[in-house]
Amino acid sequence: MIAPLAAHLRNWPFMRFLLLLVPLLVCAPLALPQSSSLPTKEILHYNIEWRLFTAGKAKVELTTTTGPKPGLQADLHLESSGIVSKLFKVEDEYVAMLSPTYCAQSLQMITHEGNRLRETKVTFDAETKKAIYLERDRAKNNAVVLSQETDIPPCVHDVLGGLFFIRTLNLEPGQSTQIPVSDGKKSVMVKVEAQAREDVKTPEGTFKTIRYEVYLFNGVLYKRPAHLNLWVSDDRRKLPVQIRVRMTFTIGTILLQLEKHE
Repeated sequence: MIAPLAAHLRNWPFMRFLLLLVPLLVCAPLALPQSSSLPTKEILHYNIEWRLFTAGKAKVELTTTTGPKPGLQADLHLESSGIVSKLFKVEDEYVAMLSPTYCAQSLQMITHEGNRLRETKVTFDAETKKAIYLERDRAKNNAVVLSQETDIPPCVHDVLGGLFFIRTLNLEPGQSTQIPVSDGKKSVMVKVEAQAREDVKTPEGTFKTIRYEVYLFNGVLYKRPAHLNLWVSDDRRKLPVQIRVRMTFTIGTILLQLEKHE
């Protein structure tokens, strides 16, 4: 069983893919009233499980920024552990600068996976309605891997800022909406559906939650076939307590559970 796992990790670095899971949390019903604002500083720790193995840890942090244009900074640190780290070590960093209303302004992502070392920068320009994407290979003298521009709406949500944006709004089971999401290479409208209230047990405790399905896959933002669900606590904190991606049998299910909230 170890050999097939190693092959999946090398041919398709799934830990980097986890950086792209956060858009599943970008599911705000724009026509509905906003709830109370989030804390000015917050840290969320997640345990990552894949094929019943502990695959890694994720740390998400939100802080406020000061200066001429106050806003928010969202940071994600992703690190492999256990058997996954022995087969294919991963240590990724993702930093997003956001407006006070969680619109994406810029992001920087450094992905260090095995021998692979990439740096990606994206600028979201609300005035020109363009996302400017630049990816370089640090292992090859910063050679440009991809450079392009993409049309975007004046306010679009990146793959990390949406984690916090959803929690400022209300979406009841049976309701759905569409919102703008961009990874810098593509900009799409994503359907989000609130499905049911459920109790979810995590290392942080048991939560009463609302389960959502986010339609990012199957040719929307990502081509791969998959079902993506998230569970948000049904209280004033609206903590994203669990994330699950069910993919093809050969890849399996990826599960993130809230381990600690600061």
